[in-house]
Amino acid sequence: MQPWHAWPLSDLIAYLKTDPGAGLEPAQARQRLLIYGPNQLPAGRKAGALKLFLAQFEDFMVLVLLVAAVLSLFLGEWYDAITILAIVVLNAVLGFFQEYRAERSLSALRRLTAPRARCRRAFLEVDVPAAEVVPGDLLLLAAGDRVAADARLVRAWDLACDESALTGESVPVAKEVCELPAETALAERRNLVYAGTLVTRGRAEAVVVATGLGTETGQIARLLGKHKEESTPLEQRLDHLGRVLVAGCIAICALVVALGLRRGGSALELIMAGISLAVAAIPEGLPAVVTLALAVGVQRMVRRRAILRKLPAVETLGCATVICADKTGTLTENRMTVREIRAADGKLALTIGALCNDATLKREGIGIGSLWRGRRAGGEKWSAAGDPTEAALLVAAAEAGLVRGFLEQAHPRLGEIPFDSYRKLMSTAHRWGKGVRLLVKGAPDVVLERCQNYDDGRGAVPLDARAKAEWLGQNEELAGRALRVLAVAYRDLPAWGGELHPNLESELTLVGLVGLSDPLRPGVREAIARCRRAGIKTVMITGDHPTTAVAVAKELGLPWEQGVATGAELESWSQRELEKWAGRIAVYARVSPRHKLRIVRALKRRGHVVAMTGDGINDAPAIKEADIGVAMGQAGTDIAKEASAMIIEDDNFTTIVAAVEEGRAVYDNIRKFIRYLLTCNMGEVMTMLLAAVFGLPLPLLPIQILWVNLVTDGLPALALGFDPPAPDIMERPPRHPGESILSRGLAGKVLARGLGIGLLTVGVFVLAARAGGGIERARTMAFTVLVLQQLFYVFECRSETKPIFAVGLFSNPYLLVAAALSLAMQLGALYHPFLKVVFHTEAPAGREWALLLLVAGGPFLWQGVLWASGWTEKGELDIMGNNT
Repeated sequence: MQPWHAWPLSDLIAYLKTDPGAGLEPAQARQRLLIYGPNQLPAGRKAGALKLFLAQFEDFMVLVLLVAAVLSLFLGEWYDAITILAIVVLNAVLGFFQEYRAERSLSALRRLTAPRARCRRAFLEVDVPAAEVVPGDLLLLAAGDRVAADARLVRAWDLACDESALTGESVPVAKEVCELPAETALAERRNLVYAGTLVTRGRAEAVVVATGLGTETGQIARLLGKHKEESTPLEQRLDHLGRVLVAGCIAICALVVALGLRRGGSALELIMAGISLAVAAIPEGLPAVVTLALAVGVQRMVRRRAILRKLPAVETLGCATVICADKTGTLTENRMTVREIRAADGKLALTIGALCNDATLKREGIGIGSLWRGRRAGGEKWSAAGDPTEAALLVAAAEAGLVRGFLEQAHPRLGEIPFDSYRKLMSTAHRWGKGVRLLVKGAPDVVLERCQNYDDGRGAVPLDARAKAEWLGQNEELAGRALRVLAVAYRDLPAWGGELHPNLESELTLVGLVGLSDPLRPGVREAIARCRRAGIKTVMITGDHPTTAVAVAKELGLPWEQGVATGAELESWSQRELEKWAGRIAVYARVSPRHKLRIVRALKRRGHVVAMTGDGINDAPAIKEADIGVAMGQAGTDIAKEASAMIIEDDNFTTIVAAVEEGRAVYDNIRKFIRYLLTCNMGEVMTMLLAAVFGLPLPLLPIQILWVNLVTDGLPALALGFDPPAPDIMERPPRHPGESILSRGLAGKVLARGLGIGLLTVGVFVLAARAGGGIERARTMAFTVLVLQQLFYVFECRSETKPIFAVGLFSNPYLLVAAALSLAMQLGALYHPFLKVVFHTEAPAGREWALLLLVAGGPFLWQGVLWASGWTEKGELDIMGNNT
């Protein structure tokens, strides 16, 4: 079946079995409501609260932690089991609330639809709930109405609709009764009105062709409903890391037990030690530390006016390789503005623009300066409501000191000829001195054809062929820069009889041309340049005409030379062809919501991490499909916000760049504490493994292992999440989306440093044992030197390329406090009478403390010596697994 806009109107009315004059009979409307259902979007099927909460426990790492809790209970370590379970429940609660909020997109879309509609049924005008509108109903539309359903125009009088939320078109679209080719793009179907859009001027009667899910807005709801949530890159990496750690830990622990049994050790003691080592080797604090780092990133972003709705989105934005930005309302202000006036008398041009105008002017406060050089705007800031083009003219005049209220006192309006799409003109008659003047604005080519003269600043002079060609040339120049161009003119009517007729719109005097456009948001060009330096590609997607898209791309500094892909071209391309071109094209024009969705999917198939920004209904499916969806907080529709992972509070594209910086900082911090936790756990594993290999007694008791892992590791790891961003963080290229969290040499550093910690711990254990202090004193020495090595090492983890002395020892005060508290807890385990019994420790003597500090702090002090001598100034040399 051919699309609604391509049907001959008489055939369409016959197909819908309706009457274009009388509308449907009430009985017909009731019957069709039963057939087609309510004109509303169905609520999505939502999982119950309990099911959603239980789903949080399906993560692999969470399951590992639950097993660890069970093993702790088996060992009788109630404190450890409760701590692990508390971590698991906390993360489950956080995840539950994130998902609950993220699945409200369809509810927001339902709230957008018009609550009531005016229809004609059986020749009578009736006001009905929008949900009861059915195909074949005759809608009655007027300025200010929100359209209740998709409908084909039957009659229209100067109708225009704001479709920016649906199509991205920043200017209201003039509508008319006509037939269009089947291939006409969504934004150019001027014989249709769409559900959820707003009538900005005029009135019309239209026959409903689609309701509910059959509307264009309904199609977007279908796309949202089909979207399947994907795990973020961070979640994928942590899941992979968890599986690798579990496999490795089980293998090593089994080896430790097997070697001990082979040498005749106690089976029960070795099995318990193996279980304790397995629990200790798994970083059960990792989910909590990751959550904290993400939460810290969220708080930093709030201060920079970005609101995160999903915690993992912080890190995902940090690894973005492409930002797909909707032009209207994201890169531009979605507000028409006078950009240029070509007139000998600019004041007269603005006066005509303000008087021949139906918008409403509002004063907002302190002014923003004058449009005209040397002329002050009176200290006020102005805004206007109504047609965006007329509003722009009214504001520009007011900012130049030409406030319409004062102008109308001198030149009261006597009558008007409204704009219509056939004439492409609007005219108003005003008292002008002792006579009457007709003021005209409209399409330049139409106005010029009706002009006999033009104003050269001294008065009216004949508009000859040469002058006319010059004005047409200026019009083409302005239009070539994607400006919307209006001509303003006048005609004096000395013998006016009191009636206005279009025939009077002739013998005009041209005053000039006014160029308008939707301006770029402040700072957006610089933000795009910063993204480019950070290796992030910016793609502009718009429903506007290709000429407009190219002009805006030039202003933004986007690489438009590769060409502009239009919606029609996307329709002709297969998905594979789109994937081929997606890596090259930076500008898309005349696209529909489905096209945006295809573009995002094509980029993702090419391996990109995609951020999609936008504010309209039309952006919602692509926002939700993207790895991270970004909505505008001020201009954004509810559906765009609910589909997003992040909301930009000030609608400023530059805030996205700040969020990228914070996202990268969060990932850096996650790598820091993963390095710290894994190295420390590896040190514990290597301590037990080396002792088993060399046939030594157990250097650490199970409770000592668990104490080190759950208490002294925890606070310093949490404090690493507060590290500030590195100065060069936005000068690096994005990391590869598939990059392992242990890539770029981190795995080698973990293994080398973990082996070093294990060797030194076993070495101190052997020295203490040979000193004759007994096995308990030797274990105390091993226990303490292990903790001290970890506390020194946490400072080394603050940078992968520089020593701590270059980073700044005091630049993260939280870490200093955390290290001090961990040291205090360890001293408590060594000196408090009750804890000494619990942990089987003896207080070290003075000479023993000297040995412990020398062994634990030796690598740290050696780094300081090398840094002071300049050897590690650029990170070329490090020690014990830290060389870069």
